[in-house]
Amino acid sequence: MIGVFLSGMNIVREKEIGTIEQLNVTPIRKHEFIIGKLIPFWIIGMVDLLIGFALARYGFNIPFLGSLWLILAVAGIYLILVQSVGLLISTVTSTQQQAMFIAWFIMVIFILMGGLFTPIESMPAWAQNLTYANPVAWFIKIMRMVLLKGAGWAEIQWMVFILTGMALFFMAASINRYNKTSA
Repeated sequence: MIGVFLSGMNIVREKEIGTIEQLNVTPIRKHEFIIGKLIPFWIIGMVDLLIGFALARYGFNIPFLGSLWLILAVAGIYLILVQSVGLLISTVTSTQQQAMFIAWFIMVIFILMGGLFTPIESMPAWAQNLTYANPVAWFIKIMRMVLLKGAGWAEIQWMVFILTGMALFFMAASINRYNKTSA
């Protein structure tokens, strides 16, 4: 997951080596540039997910109760969200070291407070309230519902809308934060 998050760090890399200046003088619009940065890593993330599911299903005989198409749709939205956060970080920072430090810090907090290792219900009330803003917590909850309980669209749609809203927010923030006039 951290690899997907760090895939958005390529803007800060281009700032450091100077190629961002060449991109900034092209007629490409900001949203086209940001989306162009997301698409290759989104495809790689989806292929990785399919490989992982194939290994789990056929290598370890783990049964999946829910729809694979629903899982792929939710994972696609989640990947856009996580990559958009990474791109936002890379538009705010000036070096790869800063970007990686901030990304690592945020992802560790997201993962630890996401309910994967510690149930959210056993966390203090303030921490439980913070999980509402944690995309990892929503994704884990959706995946558990679909994969383990066989939940369908009706049971998870409101959580998918929350993830989609977060993805749109961070995508818009990274597009607005990216400035073509200064590198």
